Amino acid sequence: MSDFLVIGGGVIGMMTARELAQSGAEVTLVERRQCAQESSWAGGGIVSPLYPWRYSEPVTRLATWSQSSYIHLADELIDETGYDPELRQKGMLMLSVDDEAEALAWAARFHRPLRRVDGEFVYRKEPRLAEGVESAIWMPEVASVRNPRLGRALRESLRLNPKIRLIEQAAVSGLLIDGERISGVSTSAGEFRAEQTVIAAGAWSGELLAELGIGLPVEPVHGQMMLYRAPVGLIDRVVLADGRYLIPRSDGRVLVGSTLERIGFNKRTDEETRHSLHQTALSILPALAEFPIEHHWSGLRPGSPEGVPYIGAVPGYQGLWVNAGQFRNGLVLAPASTRLLADLLLKRDPIIDPAPYALAGRVELN
Repeated sequence: MSDFLVIGGGVIGMMTARELAQSGAEVTLVERRQCAQESSWAGGGIVSPLYPWRYSEPVTRLATWSQSSYIHLADELIDETGYDPELRQKGMLMLSVDDEAEALAWAARFHRPLRRVDGEFVYRKEPRLAEGVESAIWMPEVASVRNPRLGRALRESLRLNPKIRLIEQAAVSGLLIDGERISGVSTSAGEFRAEQTVIAAGAWSGELLAELGIGLPVEPVHGQMMLYRAPVGLIDRVVLADGRYLIPRSDGRVLVGSTLERIGFNKRTDEETRHSLHQTALSILPALAEFPIEHHWSGLRPGSPEGVPYIGAVPGYQGLWVNAGQFRNGLVLAPASTRLLADLLLKRDPIIDPAPYALAGRVELN
């Protein structure tokens, strides 16, 4: 029997397992498919909420702690595994911001280096952007990570750690209930037991709690995005406009995303959205018209009310915990989310106040 059992092999689940194992605990991670193949693979990898001032303070607190930890995390993963998550610290230009005053007020309140810049500044940074930009919001500390490569590095880190047992292709069929205690899960690969069980299954987390009569308001939010095969240097930093973004990769590829669709557990792509994303990309960077679309895909984000995740113990049961509901900000909130939960599990002083993320009072108990 392990000390901890983590259900879900996305970035949140893998970082949770890694954090717990680094304390000396024995950890088993169970994933229904292969690690980092769902929301963690499908996202853009911006290490910042897209419009951070539009989120509540609990999200800002997690994001602020996480952003400062990514340099250390990336270096650790390269040393451990040889896989580079491709952390790029180039900043983000935000065009067409209609609530600029709120953005500047937020930056002053939380002491973030966000400022208004003119068109000359914008084109000095990104000379190939579409004409007509007169001003923008500049966030110089924003980084991006290549999330599929981050997932690969985290999976390899877990595989190499003797404290971690990694179980993939094992779909969970139910929780193992002993009175008021959860002692593990039943899966297609057998039963796995632990002293403490953590549900970190992204958009599927609510389904696992439903059998206990607990209504966790985490739902799938569908998003489509595309990738262009472009040369290095066409664009050098994240550019955001009207809720969509371009993200350059180190090899020149450029990602455009993403949509927000509430259509349940339906992962599909369609030609209408492909055209819309293509038009968005060209409206920001016209030169992309010369380069092919390499891939068009979709993913399911774990949506939650106001984007505030659920991190903590499940009311009414012993030995059961949740780390889910990071919505569009799974990557940027992951380091802080996993550290906070590990602090609670290991009875350490938490890095931030855990109260805003607790399930008590925020979930329905039937």
